[in-house]
Parts: sequence; structure tokens; C-alpha cells
Amino acid sequence: MAVTRDEIAAGLRSLGLEPGAGVFVHSSLRSFGHVEGGAEAVIGALTDVVGPEGTILMPAFDHGRVFGPGGPGIFDPRETPTSNGRIPDTFWRMPGVCRSLSPTHSFAARGRHAARYTRDHHLTLTCGEDSPLGLLMRDDGWQVNLGTTHRTSTAKHLAETIHRAPCLGQRTEVHPVRLPDGRVALHRTWSWRERRCPLNDPGDFIEADLDRLGLQRRARIGECPVTLLRLRDLVRVVLDLLAQGRDGYPPCAACPIRPRCGPNSVASDWGEG
Repeated sequence: MAVTRDEIAAGLRSLGLEPGAGVFVHSSLRSFGHVEGGAEAVIGALTDVVGPEGTILMPAFDHGRVFGPGGPGIFDPRETPTSNGRIPDTFWRMPGVCRSLSPTHSFAARGRHAARYTRDHHLTLTCGEDSPLGLLMRDDGWQVNLGTTHRTSTAKHLAETIHRAPCLGQRTEVHPVRLPDGRVALHRTWSWRERRCPLNDPGDFIEADLDRLGLQRRARIGECPVTLLRLRDLVRVVLDLLAQGRDGYPPCAACPIRPRCGPNSVASDWGEG
């Protein structure tokens, strides 16, 4: 059975998403089964719910693939696809959507605060307090998972950056970016960790803690499991996990994992002051 735009909007409203809200969206189009109108209908439903005063934020990450073997070797916000799925890859291409200029982890936004969230992303930490996601959290924004789990939640990396986890480099890789006016600039991004984080990357501890504390609202839209929660709650749970450790895994401060080092690695230019 097909799911319609109106049914998706009704499901989101039933969870408590309201006009004027800011929401970060993780999504799997396939999880709905069949959606009449495809990705555009899902985006339309989100727009119907938050209205003109709301803001929709999505990941538009390429994860550095453009700099890998066979890639063009440059990030272009008008051309580079995202590897985050059909819905965000449709979203960033739409009229009125702003896309930030991080070479590996750009964000796309539309709505009231879209320009403010994305404008200076390349000047700050990739998933830090002043990143698009950090700004949305400070505005008391939401996260909705449409058929996804916290295994893919970007906000756990916001928490890691706030915690200054030693496994993430702070602006320690540099890559070329084609600016909207056609010029090319070198922009910085983080260095990803050399191997996975046993506390955060699987997402199971985060999922369990959020459910135990009653911080997630759950529903089903068609075949799609949907979760809605405040970004600040997700970040708080992850910060506690990093500080305390779990099930024999040490807290972040005692973990030996460090950032990767590669041909684009540079010394950090970040100063906390």
C-alpha cells in the first residue's frame, strides 16, 4: 500500500512536530515501502508540518568520496551528490535550499534559519557548537529519524566535538572547494578517527538510554518506523556515555583511538579562544 504526503504529514504531527519547528532529518525512503511522489513527497510533508517559519536541515555529506580514487578531486556545492540517501540528495538540489561549504560534511537547509545555519560552517568545527547542527540544537531543535536508527545519527558527533573527543581532528584536513562564484578555495574539515568508536558508532547504547529515559517519541507511518526527539536530549545522553564509558569500554578520556593521518592532513588551525 502506498503512503501519501498527507499521511506522512499527519504522522509527524501526531508525534508533536509543530509549525515553526526546526528539525534535522535522517531518512530512508525505502523504509516507507512505496511513497506516492517519492522523495519530493516526504520533503513536502515535512514542509507542510513546520511551515514557512520552520527550518528543515539535512545531511548533504559526501564523506570525502570526491577526493578518493576516481573522484573529481574537488567539492562543488552545486554538483557533488550526497551519500546520505535519496531524500537528502533530492532536498539539496531544490530551489531555496542553502548548502554549506564543508568539503566532506556539508549540510543543506531550507526555511527561516537556513542561511544562518549554513553560512559560516566552513569557518568552524565540522560538527561543533557553531556548525549547522550545533546552531539548531541551541535553538531547541528536533531530530526525526525516518526509518533510521542512532547508528547513523550525526548528533552523536556533535556531542563528541563538544566533549572534544581526542579521536576527531579539529580542522586537520584540507581540501579544495569550488565556491558559488566559480573560484576555488581550500577549506578545512575534521580528520575522522582511525577506527570505530565502540561506545557511539553502533548506536545501541544511545538507543537504549534514550528509551530508558523516555526521551524518544515513536510512531509508524506506513511501513516506516519514525522517531522524534530533542537534539539536546540526544547530545546529553551521548555526553554522559562518553564521560562514563559502558560495559567494559572506557570513557572517552581513556580511549587510545586517535584521528587518522593522510595526504591531506595538516596541523589544526583551531584556537578555543
